[in-house]
Amino acid sequence: MFMKKKYYTLEDSIKFHLKDPKFRKSWKESEAEYQMTRQLIKKRLDRKMSQRTLARKAKTTQAVISRIESMSANPSFNLLQRLARALGSNLKIAFE
Repeated sequence: MFMKKKYYTLEDSIKFHLKDPKFRKSWKESEAEYQMTRQLIKKRLDRKMSQRTLARKAKTTQAVISRIESMSANPSFNLLQRLARALGSNLKIAFE
């Protein structure tokens, strides 16, 4: 299994799974989506805005916001722009 501890942390689990090349590759490929999602949630919470309110302002549904925040949707560039405007933010995309 993981380790011979009575408990293990999320970090322990991640370290263990990162030894698997397929998991490590998948983990790296999801980093940009994770960072975008993390920033979206932070902006929404900083503005004390519910998913429903953000959805209304961005002309979408709460279910769409939920799927984006749980990383189970792939939002279009147009939707990301609408979300940024609804949050009073600018959308920045960069290649590094």
